[in-house]
Amino acid sequence: MADKLRILLVGNGGREHALAWKLTQSPRVEHIFVVPGNGGTAQLKNTTNISTIKQEDFAALVLFARENSVNFLVPGPEAPLVAGIVDYFQDNAPSIRVFGPSKHAATMEGSKTFSKDFMKRNNIPTAAYENFSSYESASKYLDTISHNVVIKADGLAAGKGVIIPQTREEAQTALKEIMLDKEFGDAGNEVVIEEFLEGDELSFLTFSDGSTIRSLPPAQDHKRIGDGDTGPNTGGMGTYAPTRIAPTEVIEKVHKEVLQPTVDGMKKEGFPFVGVLFTGFMMTRSGPRVLEYNVRFGDPETQSLLALMESDLAEVMGACTEGRLADVEVKVSDKSAATVVVAAGGYPGSYAKGTVMTLDPVPEDVVLFHAGTTFSENTLKTSGGRVIASTATAPTLEEAVAKAYKGVDCIHFEGMQYRKDIAKRAFRQ
Repeated sequence: MADKLRILLVGNGGREHALAWKLTQSPRVEHIFVVPGNGGTAQLKNTTNISTIKQEDFAALVLFARENSVNFLVPGPEAPLVAGIVDYFQDNAPSIRVFGPSKHAATMEGSKTFSKDFMKRNNIPTAAYENFSSYESASKYLDTISHNVVIKADGLAAGKGVIIPQTREEAQTALKEIMLDKEFGDAGNEVVIEEFLEGDELSFLTFSDGSTIRSLPPAQDHKRIGDGDTGPNTGGMGTYAPTRIAPTEVIEKVHKEVLQPTVDGMKKEGFPFVGVLFTGFMMTRSGPRVLEYNVRFGDPETQSLLALMESDLAEVMGACTEGRLADVEVKVSDKSAATVVVAAGGYPGSYAKGTVMTLDPVPEDVVLFHAGTTFSENTLKTSGGRVIASTATAPTLEEAVAKAYKGVDCIHFEGMQYRKDIAKRAFRQ
């Protein structure tokens, strides 16, 4: 691995702030350029936001990387990965190493149909499902079944393309909204209709060099906007890790029956996976079932998990790009972590931007990870729906959660909203 890393990090969310925060702790990292970055990355040492380049303009990114002696690329969000940023850099700037999957491998997130068919071929435990590209046939199918379903838009819909109808009428309405009214645009040209699984959700973030895997502790996300899991789905309102529903034997089972077979299957089918594979599970009575694959760090899981990670992230990423992950240990603290996301009023619907924010100093072991913020002329303002998150670590989960909420008390802007019940499920179990 090159002596000193000059990293180009693509993205502007809480995940990217957490990645930059963790990477700056590595003695290997000389400088990080974040395109476009946010108010949090703007204030990190050895880090520069580049807001003049669009993250989908691969040619401009390659040119910038060449002019600034960049030798390592980390794409954060799913859109550039699915659009083929990794292949573009490998073709046009082969000396720059890239931590992320090829366009083909990124289809595991880019198309629900592709990933469900992959699971079927590779005997990965998942919900029963059918794929449809015609509204009429999907509508007819709904009338023939009696079990509850989940309806998923096939393509990328920013974490919002999954609808869980309560009745047959709601299912038909959802189908019409996705396929005819184009609620999610072209992402809804195809749909996956699958059985609704009962249980608790959890997520694994797994480093892979194409053959070897190393996972971080399982985390649990809180998708809905309201306390008690009410209201519409969001990109994620908070997480905690490790979850209490995945004891050691469950983690081992998941690695043996799902994660290793997934990476092996991708290699065997000719699109080996390099990067971080995010696997969402439902813990059902008959064992863990895969809900979805994402081909990048989850947000806000990353904030909690990187706060627990003791290994050098740059070292681990480098090992993945060089096919030597087997030689690297991924060390994690035995503490617990909790993250509470603070969103703009109105999110996930329409919300105000440009609201002035102030932050007080946070307690020890608390970090504020910015997402939808901008920082200019010494003023911090909101610029997105999920604005900022408070992440805390502590010896117990209860302490971590209490501390994360103390961090939330340090955040001030008009209209802010957040869930008051992050990790409450864990305390009930």
